[in-house]
Amino acid sequence: MILLLALLSVLCGEPGLCLEEDGGFTFNGDIRQFAVTSNTLYVATKERLYQLSHGLSLINSLTQRGILKTGNQQDDVQFYRVSEAAEWNATFSINVLLPFTKNDSLISCGVTDDDCGYCEILDLKNISNLLYREHFQVGPLKNSSRSVSFLVDVKKKSQTDAYILTAIQQNKEQPENNKCGINQQAVNLQNTDNKQGGGIFSVTDGASGEPGIKSKGDVEFVDGFQISSTIYLFSNVLSARTNRVRLIWLEGDKSKTDTLRSLRGATLSVSNGERSRLVASSVIPGEQPVLWSGVFGIDGGDTDTELMVFDISPDYSTNTDRDPDFYTSAPTEATPKILKPKAVLFRHSSMTSVLAVRQRGWMVFFIGTGDGQLIKLSVDRNYHAGCPMVLYRTSDDRKVFPKLHLDPVDQKHVYVPFSNQIKRVPVSKCSTYTNLQECWSAQDPYCVWCSSKRSCTFEDDCTDSDWLSIPDESQHKMISHRVEKDTTGQVQLTNTLGTVTICGFQLFVSFVLHFQISLKVHTHLTVGEEVSSRFACQFAARSGSICVSNSPPPQFPHCTCILSDRTLPADGLDVTVKFRLGTSPLSQRLRLNDCSNIRGAPSFVLTELATIWSLGRNLGRRSTPSLPVWCLSMGVTMRCYQVKTLVL
Repeated sequence: MILLLALLSVLCGEPGLCLEEDGGFTFNGDIRQFAVTSNTLYVATKERLYQLSHGLSLINSLTQRGILKTGNQQDDVQFYRVSEAAEWNATFSINVLLPFTKNDSLISCGVTDDDCGYCEILDLKNISNLLYREHFQVGPLKNSSRSVSFLVDVKKKSQTDAYILTAIQQNKEQPENNKCGINQQAVNLQNTDNKQGGGIFSVTDGASGEPGIKSKGDVEFVDGFQISSTIYLFSNVLSARTNRVRLIWLEGDKSKTDTLRSLRGATLSVSNGERSRLVASSVIPGEQPVLWSGVFGIDGGDTDTELMVFDISPDYSTNTDRDPDFYTSAPTEATPKILKPKAVLFRHSSMTSVLAVRQRGWMVFFIGTGDGQLIKLSVDRNYHAGCPMVLYRTSDDRKVFPKLHLDPVDQKHVYVPFSNQIKRVPVSKCSTYTNLQECWSAQDPYCVWCSSKRSCTFEDDCTDSDWLSIPDESQHKMISHRVEKDTTGQVQLTNTLGTVTICGFQLFVSFVLHFQISLKVHTHLTVGEEVSSRFACQFAARSGSICVSNSPPPQFPHCTCILSDRTLPADGLDVTVKFRLGTSPLSQRLRLNDCSNIRGAPSFVLTELATIWSLGRNLGRRSTPSLPVWCLSMGVTMRCYQVKTLVL
C-alpha cells in the first residue's frame, strides 16, 4: 500500500493534482486567476500558483503559504514563503496575474493576511525563482471578478514604457480597507520597472503627482485590452434604479497623466436599456473597424442573456476628460456617444463567458454557460449565424469561468476553466464527419474535406492543397443553379409568308426569333490552390451530351452549359452535372422544367420604335421610316418595331 501511494504521488506530482486523460487538469482549490502565454498557463488558486504546459502537464507549482515578519521598523512587514511542511501564519492571495513576456517575468499581486497589498515578480520560465518582492498595492485588495488588470504600452518621445493598468471595482458603501496607507482610484497606471520614475509599482508621474481616473458612482469593470495605441475599458455603472454599460477609450501617449486625461466615453445601447448588464467580453480579431462581442444580461442579471456585436472604433471628435461617470479632475454632465449593436447573434440562458476568433472569412464564438456547457457559434461576414454546437458539457453543471483562452500553440483547443478545473477542449469535431457532404453540411469553418486522406480534418492537417471547405458566406446548398434565356434575338423580314398592310403600306414579313438557353451552375466551396486550377465540369442527360461545343469554359466556382436544344421538353429535362474538384469527384442531379405554358405577361420584351398610330402619322406624311419596321399582334394591341437585334 505504501508503495502504491508513493507511485501515485510520482504520477500526480503532489496530492490533489491530476492530469486527466480527457484533456483536463484538476486543482486543489478554486481558480482565482488564469493567464496564458505562447506556450504556458499560469493558474492561481487560494493557496497555490501553478505553471502548466500548453497541453496541461504540470511544470511547477508554488505554495502561497508563508509567514509575516516585522522588520526593523514597526510598519516594515515582509511576507516569506515557507515549505509545505513548515509552520505558516499567512497566505498570499493573488488578485492580479500578468505574464510580462518582454521581461520574461510573471507579475503576481494581491493581499496578505494583514489586509495589505503585496507583489512578487517571478521568473516566467520557472515560477520557483523569485526575482523581486514588495509590499505594495496593485489592483484590488479583495478577490473580485469585477476588477480587471492588464499591461499597456505608452509611447513617449524616445521609448515606449509598459505600465500595469488596474481598474478596481468601486462600491461607495463598502470601500476597500486602506489601513496600509494606499488609496488607489478607479483606474490607475503603475510602473513595471524600477528604472521608471518613482520605482516599480509606483503610480506617480513626476511633477503631475499621482494621476488616476475616478468614478462618480459604483462601477463594476468587466474587461479591458489595448489595440495599437488605443486602450479599451468596459464597465457597468450602477445605481439604485438603473445600470449603464460604458466603454472608455484612452490613448497611450506621452505619459501616464496624458494617457488618463485622454479619456473619452460611450454608452452601449441594448434592447432592455437601463436594466441591461455586461457579463463577458471578447474583441473580434481583425482590421478596421474594431469589432467586439459582448454577453449582456437583459434582465439586469445573468439569466436572460444575449450575445451581440458592436463596432467600438474610437471616436476622436469628442472632447477629452468630459464624461458623466468618469473623470480625472471634476465630473461633468456631458452626454456620451451612444453605440448600438450591429447584430444580435445568439440568445441563451446564463451565458457567462465568450471568446471570439477568426477562421478564414468566419467569426467563431466559443461561449461558456452557467450550467457547464461550451457552445460554438459560427457566424459569416454578414452576421448570419449557423447552428450552435455544444463542444463540451460538465456532468455536474459547474459554471464556466468568465475568461476563455485559445491554445496559442496549435490554436485548435480552447482552455475552459471551471471552479477547480481546466479543460482543454478541441475547437471542432471534424473527424466525426465521414464524407464530403457531411463535412460541408456541418458548416464548420475549421473543417475541410481532405481529398488525399478522404476524411474531414483541420486544414493544416491536410498535407497538400487538395481540400474543399465551406465558402465565406452561409449557404444551405453546396451547388446551386439557374436557367437563363439569352438576352438577344433577331427578327428577319422575308417575302415567304404573305403580306401585312400597315397604314396603306404592304410589307412581306416573317418572324424568326433566335435565342439560346443557358444552364449556369455555382459551387459554394472554398478550395485549395490545386483544386481551383484543376476545376472541370461535365453536363449530361439520358440522351448524352446536351451542351453546344462553344459553351464557356469552366472557371471556379462557375460552370455554364449552353443547351444544344433551344426548347425544353414539356415534361422537363433531367441533367447530371459532374465536377472534378482536385481528386474529389462530385455530382449533382438537376431538374429543368419548361415554364412556357405559364399564363401571364410575355416572356420577352421587344425594343419598341413606335405605336402603329404614331407610325401612321409619319407614314401619312409620306416619310418612310429610315429603318424597316415590323408589327406584332399581342391580343388587341398591335405595335411596330425596328427590324434589328431585339432584347428578349
